[in-house]
Amino acid sequence: MSTNTLITRSIAQLSSRLRVGDVVFIRVPARPFKEVADATLSWTNHVGVVVSTDGPEPLIGESTFPLSRFTCLSAFVARSEGARVAVARLVVPLSAQQGLQLYAAAQRRTGIFYDAGFNLHSSRQFCSRYVREVLAEATGQEVGDVENFASLLSRNPQVNLRFWRWWYFGRIPWHRQTVTPASLLQCPLLFSVHDGQVSLARESAIAA
Repeated sequence: MSTNTLITRSIAQLSSRLRVGDVVFIRVPARPFKEVADATLSWTNHVGVVVSTDGPEPLIGESTFPLSRFTCLSAFVARSEGARVAVARLVVPLSAQQGLQLYAAAQRRTGIFYDAGFNLHSSRQFCSRYVREVLAEATGQEVGDVENFASLLSRNPQVNLRFWRWWYFGRIPWHRQTVTPASLLQCPLLFSVHDGQVSLARESAIAA
């Protein structure tokens, strides 16, 4: 979808559409995250999951620097470049029990240090791994593709290898397994609920 044709919704409107288990995508403007988006040929570089809709705003579970945490929707959205946000939902909906299990799975991962090496098997966390594992633990559905850096970076002939060599102190871990926000966004187990810009102005939710 072109950014010129994106739907604009308020926080209240978006909040009214969200359900526990929804996957929320944004674009963080920091340089390393922009390189993630460029490497994966995607606009998005950060992702979280809705863990609760019971309060004034939905809560988003996320792995972020320095520690994984719960963040209210407006604060999560406020970090997105151009106020762009996408929401995707599992094709197979969560049961009430699975919603409770998802919250518990996310809560168990709160306070874990961020993994800037994007290693699927490290003791730390990063955003797309966090979302994939929380959903898998709660529902048994594994979203996104696990792949190594060799296959990931080979798909983009314009990838900035100089940056990634610098990021990994001179040697890219080609065989390291990872999972990306882009692969979650493209996952056939999910369907799009929203892709557009979000206004941070608070107002009563109205039907879109």
